Amino acid sequence: MTEPPLRSLAELPEPVRTRVVAMTAEALPDVPRLPAAVRRVADFAPARRARLGGTAIAEALADDDFRARVGTQVAARPAPAEDDPTAVAAHRWLTRPESWEAELDDAVRRVAERAGPGRSDLGDRELERLRGRLADAEQTVRDLRAAHRSQVDEYKTENAALRRKLGDARAAEREARATADEAVRAQQAAEAETSERCAALEKDNRRLRGQVERLEAEAARDRRDARSDRDDATLRARLLLDTVVDAAAGLRRELALPPVAGAPGDRVEADVAAAGTREPSAAGALGTSSAALLEQYLAMPRARLLIDGYNVTKTAWPTTPLEAQRNRLVTALAPLVARTRAETTVVFDAADTDHRPLVHAPRGVKVLFSPRGVIADDVLRDLVAAEPAGRVVVVVTGDRAVAVDVARGGARVIASEALVELLGR
Repeated sequence: MTEPPLRSLAELPEPVRTRVVAMTAEALPDVPRLPAAVRRVADFAPARRARLGGTAIAEALADDDFRARVGTQVAARPAPAEDDPTAVAAHRWLTRPESWEAELDDAVRRVAERAGPGRSDLGDRELERLRGRLADAEQTVRDLRAAHRSQVDEYKTENAALRRKLGDARAAEREARATADEAVRAQQAAEAETSERCAALEKDNRRLRGQVERLEAEAARDRRDARSDRDDATLRARLLLDTVVDAAAGLRRELALPPVAGAPGDRVEADVAAAGTREPSAAGALGTSSAALLEQYLAMPRARLLIDGYNVTKTAWPTTPLEAQRNRLVTALAPLVARTRAETTVVFDAADTDHRPLVHAPRGVKVLFSPRGVIADDVLRDLVAAEPAGRVVVVVTGDRAVAVDVARGGARVIASEALVELLGR
């Protein structure tokens, strides 16, 4: 026995088609991706969806994908009773379960048997459907008439309100005109009064101007007298100052004092420079630790800051190449030196090489490389030893031996972490 061919919606009996459209209309709100023609009636009541959108629904059901999405929603609802063949046929055509073709044929056959000759039941149902549509149409007409009457009443009420507002506006306009006339008269009176006041003020102004001129003349005379007194005092002070300067110059000639040039550490720096060191420029950066004590030392007059270069850079950036360490340190020192005006020298160890890399140092910062065979620690010891007793000399290093030696020479020792923190602010 061969399976019956699939049936389209048009091949179904009219009652079954009508029930298919009705079932689809009930499930429309839950069906995803509705076609545009069906989406317009999806928000209607189920009966109105089937009545007003029946044609669009029937055309959309020709698409098997749309029919399958509808069937999924219909299958989720309670199945119709088996004694209603029309509903059973519509349900099977939409949901397509297993053996749906045979069940559909059986339901269609029962629909045809129940209709009998002349299809009187179908005619009665069609007549009933048309009567329902007529009743809905009449109800719609009644609703429209009621809405029209309500709208007319609203228009009448709004018209009456507008008329009252127009009358009020006209009365307000008359009052405004009367008020404007009074304001014009008051303005004219105020202008006359203002003219009189202006004349009186001009008279007072001329009188006050004369007083100001007299006071300015007296003030100029007082300034001339004060300037004369000040010039006399300045002359006496200048004469006294010249006397003191001449006495100091005479004392200098008497004692044959030579002029003072240079700094105590210039000799050590010159020796290091003669061994092949260079003075660069460009700077580096440091980073962490407490720096309050270092800040206090650098705030003292004529402070001398000596830095153990690689000791500081390897504390701050141990994984960075040496060239980058040097540049970051020297660059970071620029704002500190500019702020504190401390005489600053950074010493890098170059005892094992003749190469002296170029480092661009900012103003106020000297960069030295120790001569071959001489470590930077010894250069720092020599610089401290060259300074006079009593001068504030600050040595930044983390080397304990260097710290002990320079402290014995009178220098103040600061840990590398303190400078890193100060530069990192």
